[in-house]
Amino acid sequence: MQNPFRGSFNIDFYSNQDVIKWVILIVAVIIGGGSIIYTNNLVGKLRKGEEEKIRLWAEAVEFSSLPEVDPSALTFISTNIIGPDNTLPVIVVDSATNEIYDARNVDEDFSARKRMLDKMRSENDPFKIIIHNGVGGKISDIQYVYYRNSYLLRQLSTYPYIQLSVIGIFGFIAYLAFSYSRKSEQNKVWVGMAKETAHQLGTPLSSLMAWVEYIKTIPGMENRDDVIQELQKDVHRLEMITARFSNIGSMPTLKNELVYDAINECLNYLKPRLSSKVNFRIDADSPELTAQLNKPLFEWVMENIVKNGIDAMSGIGNIIVTIGQDTPSEVFVDIADDGKGIAKGKVKDVFKPGFSTKKRGWGLGLALAQRIIENYHNGRIFVKSSQTDVGTTFRIVLKA
Repeated sequence: MQNPFRGSFNIDFYSNQDVIKWVILIVAVIIGGGSIIYTNNLVGKLRKGEEEKIRLWAEAVEFSSLPEVDPSALTFISTNIIGPDNTLPVIVVDSATNEIYDARNVDEDFSARKRMLDKMRSENDPFKIIIHNGVGGKISDIQYVYYRNSYLLRQLSTYPYIQLSVIGIFGFIAYLAFSYSRKSEQNKVWVGMAKETAHQLGTPLSSLMAWVEYIKTIPGMENRDDVIQELQKDVHRLEMITARFSNIGSMPTLKNELVYDAINECLNYLKPRLSSKVNFRIDADSPELTAQLNKPLFEWVMENIVKNGIDAMSGIGNIIVTIGQDTPSEVFVDIADDGKGIAKGKVKDVFKPGFSTKKRGWGLGLALAQRIIENYHNGRIFVKSSQTDVGTTFRIVLKA
């Protein structure tokens, strides 16, 4: 039978969802990286342009101090280069006194200028201005021009990171929304399937109960109590299965149950119905350990894990159940088999619906077990250990 969780395309989107997520992430990183590189390239060009403006301004100031400058050139420089105001903050520092000589586009407050000067020193290297005196063109002073990049350039430098952060937050929220929507849809499918199964089982179960009562009245059957008892056991089992499916659709009632008794009862039912070459053993720290259980659902989980273990052993081997307590608030149940084990790369997929190592498997047993333990018992279930050709151990953790 074709697995219904596989698409009609050649790509198994469900099984390869991790690969698809990585592909999407890589594409997003490439797009984000390309945006940052492009913006940084643009910022670099603008920075060079602003640096060139300051360099030209410093050279103009230095040139204007030369004694042999033509008056018309000096007028042009003063009018078109030195005089015009721009948006770049500039501070001129005297090298001899290390004091601020002049400032442009900077707050007039002295302490504010000092703070701005510290920022300028950390951002850009200064330009040197050599001041000549009017006699013989000798050097009379050396000044340094410090500047800070424009507000627009600073904003543009941080823009791609802000943009990516906003996109990332939006993407994360969208992922949570879609994930929640998908889980809600899955829940509806589970509940609908469970309710419909319970409904379908109800009619033949009622009929079977009537047939068992009828068989009891057949002459000669009074000496076949063994047959009657087995039939009654199977009818009782069907009643329990119907109750299980009914509980899936609503929050079941949890009671303090003896874990050893619940597991022992489950295994005693399974033993005569499974391979006689499988040995069962229960090891318990104490048979009095109790946990919050819904007994029919918990036994369903045990059945699924035990049957999977027996399939992995091809019907020959050992099933060892260990019951213990690591903390006062929790009880653990380990179910170990000595089957073929689970490959390392597949361990994380065993609880996904549709995952199965059997050719005719639907891959619902462990997915259902996880849902029952985590959603209905507030516990945990995971693969404690698994080694190829050695065996697998599942651990269930329940509230004590």
